[in-house]
Amino acid sequence: MSNTFEGAIQVVATGVNIATSGTSASSAIPNAQSGELPRYIRITASTGAYVRIGNGTVTAVNTDMMVQPGDAVIIAVSNLKNIAALQVTSAGVVQVSPLENM
Repeated sequence: MSNTFEGAIQVVATGVNIATSGTSASSAIPNAQSGELPRYIRITASTGAYVRIGNGTVTAVNTDMMVQPGDAVIIAVSNLKNIAALQVTSAGVVQVSPLENM
């Protein structure tokens, strides 16, 4: 398997939705179809959101990676198990999908 993400994406397993507000909210990163942690995830947001991944208790702050509505971010998970999101200016939803290795 490749250590880089290239080409078309494949999403088979169900992702998670994180409702954003003025307080950071978190969730476990969803597993891939194999039941294991995926190598990559795709993150989208209905409104601007700050996002952070990590292990243990993860809290997003306003200096973390920003995901804008209409954009999708693909990031390497690197064996990190949790994701947190925080609204930029208004409440919304951050959607996280595990990507399958092809």
